[in-house]
Formats: sequence, C-alpha cells, structure tokens
Amino acid sequence: MSDAHAAALTHDVLADGFRRIHDQFGSLTEDLPAAIATYRPDAQANSIAWLLWHLSRVQDDHVADAAGMEQVWTTRGWQERFGLPFATDATGYGQSADEAAAVVVGAELLAGYHAEVHAQTMSYVDSLTPGELQRVVDTRWIPPVTVSVRLVSVIGDCLQHLGQAAYVRGLAQRAGAAG
Repeated sequence: MSDAHAAALTHDVLADGFRRIHDQFGSLTEDLPAAIATYRPDAQANSIAWLLWHLSRVQDDHVADAAGMEQVWTTRGWQERFGLPFATDATGYGQSADEAAAVVVGAELLAGYHAEVHAQTMSYVDSLTPGELQRVVDTRWIPPVTVSVRLVSVIGDCLQHLGQAAYVRGLAQRAGAAG
C-alpha cells in the first residue's frame, strides 16, 4: 500500500470516528429536557450535561493541542456562555461529584459548543499528512504518543462518554425525570 493510500484510509477512519461522535451527540441533545440533562442516578454519578460538556472539552483540548491551535472554549466565548465555576483549562478530568453537579446547562448550549469543536476537529483532520500523523505530541508515555494515537484516544474516550450519557438518559426516563 502506498503512503498516499494509507494516509487517505487513515483520514477516512478518523473523519468517520469524529462524525459518529458528532451524530451521536446530536441524537442525545435533540429534545433533551433540562430535567433529564441534569439527572444523576445518585449523588456520585455524572449527569448527561456533565458527560457531554466533558467529552467536548476533552476533544477541544486534545485536538487543539495536537494541532497547535487555540481552543474553541476560550477563543469563541464558550467559557463565558457556560459560566461554570471552573478554571479556564478545566476539562472535567478529576472533578469531584460536587463539581460535576455544577454543570447545569441546556442542550442548545452543549450542542452549539460541540458543533464548533467538531468543525475545528474536522478542519484539522482534513489537513493531516503522513508526517503529521507520526509526529510525537506526548513523550511521557512509552512508546511516545503520536498525533494518530492521540486522535484515536479522543475518539475512544468520547464514544465511551456518549454511551454513558445514553445510559443515563434511559435511567432518567425510566425514573420519570422527563420534566
């Protein structure tokens, strides 16, 4: 297989993965009432709102870092629109249950932010070259993390959180939290 063919296949796989995230995100936020968005099965559980905010923040943070771009969160006013009591660079990683409970935002805000993150991600994915895919972005791991590994990791993380959010939505509906 030629390098050009391999690069085209890699692009197609990455683009498909990020499109799937975006499509599933849209399915979860469509007709999402506030009572379900903020429903938590127990005091230690994450809400759909937190899960969707977190996965968007991680995608924004990690892809922007790999691409050498600014995050949508800070450059396009999303941090201010969300008004969360977190540091600018917070992505949700390591947050307490009380911090996670502070993410009380509507589906439109979540969907709007994610749409801009998705657009920036796809712009970067469309620009990828074989050399860029092999570029090391994190030397703290053995082997060091390349752009391609980082992007696959982001896709995996986001898909896991989308599955969790879908599960919580089902729990909330069965519990009568439809609002």
